[in-house]
Amino acid sequence: MKAVTFNVTIPRYLLGKGMGGLWEGAVFGGPSGLTFANVAEPSLPGGDWVRLEILQAGICGTDVGTLTFKTSTALEPFGSFPAVLGHEILARVMDVGPAVTRVTPGQRVVVDPMISCTVRGFSGPDTCPSCASGCHCTCENAGEEGATLVDGKPLRPGTSVGYHASLPGGWAERMIAHESQLFAVSDDLSDREAVLIEPLAVGMHAVLQTRPWGPGPVLVVGSGPIALGTIWALRAAGFEGEIVGQIKRKNEAALARRLGATRTVSPGDEARDALVGTGAQAYQPIVGDEVFAGGGFPLIFDCVGSGQTMKQVLRFASPRGRIVMLGCAAEISKLDLTFVWARELDVKGFVGYGMEDWRGERSHTFRITHDLLLETRAPVADMVTHVFPLGQYRDALSAAHNRRRTGSIKVLLDPHL
Repeated sequence: MKAVTFNVTIPRYLLGKGMGGLWEGAVFGGPSGLTFANVAEPSLPGGDWVRLEILQAGICGTDVGTLTFKTSTALEPFGSFPAVLGHEILARVMDVGPAVTRVTPGQRVVVDPMISCTVRGFSGPDTCPSCASGCHCTCENAGEEGATLVDGKPLRPGTSVGYHASLPGGWAERMIAHESQLFAVSDDLSDREAVLIEPLAVGMHAVLQTRPWGPGPVLVVGSGPIALGTIWALRAAGFEGEIVGQIKRKNEAALARRLGATRTVSPGDEARDALVGTGAQAYQPIVGDEVFAGGGFPLIFDCVGSGQTMKQVLRFASPRGRIVMLGCAAEISKLDLTFVWARELDVKGFVGYGMEDWRGERSHTFRITHDLLLETRAPVADMVTHVFPLGQYRDALSAAHNRRRTGSIKVLLDPHL
């Protein structure tokens, strides 16, 4: 089958780090670790596995950060390469093993790409505490080989499909998945809505895990799908207070308001004015940027995770305010953490999704997100700005990487174009 594969080597890493900012070919082109070619299609490892035909797959900011070598190497032991990329996946069921009960051939499904102990073949006392509690995105066996055999070989280490040598991701024509990873999609959702369930679930998980939210105001920092999805998730889950979206570009700001933001502000003076509007008073240190006291935002979602946004949200939070990290913050030099202790801030990160307490039941974030998309009928599909054939993956990555030039929000790959 045709697939986009990424492999990491030391020479390619050095080339990407040294030349990636000057020449896209170093990270997306021939000299990079990316290839588009026929790859072996794995057989089903057991009776509870499923073969899928990919309908559409998204390009995530994490994908771009990985390919441009801007992400931290700290998580390198929890992936394995060469890997077929892609973890935002909408697919159709082709074949099912004899023990599969959750899905049937012909159904559209979305794929939870995070690899649990169940997928690894561990059960009972071998299940890690995270997976046993429904928090499989922090599976504690991610650095180990699994008991599951794929074509006679133990499942390689890895946290997620898309960065895994044994399990091809969604930038391909087909893939396999354990039935526990699959969630059937209603016919009332379009492909463009359904393919967004994975990134929308990231925001939904963080929103549900930060309940009770308080009266607000809430500040959401970021312009991409995670920030927009967090705004939608707050409204969809029932938050009724003020949501301020800090967003760079006009088209993204307009969509944020349609998804539930009370108002949007640009970074800089407009964001500062919004902070002052909460009752904050500005003070100027002898050296350095101004700081604030009084007022502030009691709940902030940082969906960027850069040094600039981290510096901002630490200053914008109210005393005992909560800062939620969704922006894959990594190594940030000279980050001043003074306000963490001086304001008694609660800084917490979230990754992925899991089992949630929702409406009196325990339910997976994907299912909650799916059902709330049906309830709200919000215009989330408008996040999809570009769709490319699978073979044009370089153009697709360039569009996703150069958002200011292309106006992209979510870029998809479609093997059927």
